[in-house]
Amino acid sequence: MKADAGRVIADLEELAALSSDERGAQRVAWTPTWQKARAWFAEKLAREVGVGVTRDGAGNLWASLPGTGAGSLVVGSHLDCVPCGGWLDGCLGVVAGIEVLRRVKARGAPPVTVHLVDWADEEGARFGRSLAGSAAAAGTLDSARELSHLKDRSGVALPDAMREHGVPIEGMADAATYFRARDVRAYLELHIEQGPVLEAMKKPCAVVLGTMGVERHLLSFTGQTAHSGAAPMHLRHDAFLAAAEFALACRAVAVERSGKAPRSRVVATCGVVKVEPNFVTAVPGAAEISVDLRALDAKVLAGMLAAAQRASKAAAKRHKVSVAWRPLMHIAPRPFDQTLMGFAARGIKEITGATAPQIPSGPLHDASEMAGIVPTAMVFAQSSPGISHTRLEDTPRPALDKSIRAFLLAVDHTLEHLGHEALPSSGRRC
Repeated sequence: MKADAGRVIADLEELAALSSDERGAQRVAWTPTWQKARAWFAEKLAREVGVGVTRDGAGNLWASLPGTGAGSLVVGSHLDCVPCGGWLDGCLGVVAGIEVLRRVKARGAPPVTVHLVDWADEEGARFGRSLAGSAAAAGTLDSARELSHLKDRSGVALPDAMREHGVPIEGMADAATYFRARDVRAYLELHIEQGPVLEAMKKPCAVVLGTMGVERHLLSFTGQTAHSGAAPMHLRHDAFLAAAEFALACRAVAVERSGKAPRSRVVATCGVVKVEPNFVTAVPGAAEISVDLRALDAKVLAGMLAAAQRASKAAAKRHKVSVAWRPLMHIAPRPFDQTLMGFAARGIKEITGATAPQIPSGPLHDASEMAGIVPTAMVFAQSSPGISHTRLEDTPRPALDKSIRAFLLAVDHTLEHLGHEALPSSGRRC
């Protein structure tokens, strides 16, 4: 059966009309619009594929076509989005998954069971914890410790919001049991790139090498507040200057370690700065600054962190202040499965006629959680104008068409492989 992206794009446009306004997509998890989108998803599957959906303990929605042999393939992504987001972020992979099930059913019983999953609350936009549904399925989420205390800006508690949608937080651990029972042999995801790399390369799609590891910390520089007119420059203890020097040093850390090859690309970001007392005639006596370091190689990431720590101490000494670090997040790099990446590359070459680019993902995805427990691969579609989490996010129709068709072929190749032998590259199974 020929891979056709037409129905997928039509479905995406239908979903956008249903769940967007003039500000962009509004499918924020645990809200009525998200629930409306999920109802659309379930109804479309029932009407066009003839399958129902089930819900696990974390609120993830599953649709399945039974196979003739043992094991299963999972395809999926997330319908939820950030407020005023783009029309393709997350939902591209879910809606393409509907087409996967259509194609599989049209050919008869698949060699292994095929599951489509809509992961719940990938974005964490309302309550701040990303990848909640996929992390619960992977068994890496401690819901009592990580979720029970979270509230949105209106003071609504996450457990209460979940309960309104029929998902008691106490049952989230059951999602891992549900996932293990699926005997998953592989996971595939289609997603927009969310960055400018493919657009700059003039390529419609790419194979994803994996998701970068993350070291995220908050630093506190403490000096002495003083009058801006009375304190001589050489006698100041300026906490902000130390923080500013640290930020520039972090940029240098990333620039020095970033290679030309996509696999060696690294990034460093200082996105939050708070200064006290924060008025025009005061030398800042305190400054907080965040640092977010990302790399695909664990050793490189550790080296970046060590270099940043040295830079913070040097900046503190130079400006006669102290510095303290507080860790916010540590996520190990998650390289993807070489065998599945090969199938993705094959699908891209069959559609585009060219060798598939390979790029890392700086953002995290549900595939990040899956890669820790099962062989995983992703296909990226070009983003234009190279931005995401905004209504301006888009993918040119030719690139969108090719990305969807390449992903469908990657699924075909994976199913054919799973029908003959277990994946040899990692041996990981649930």
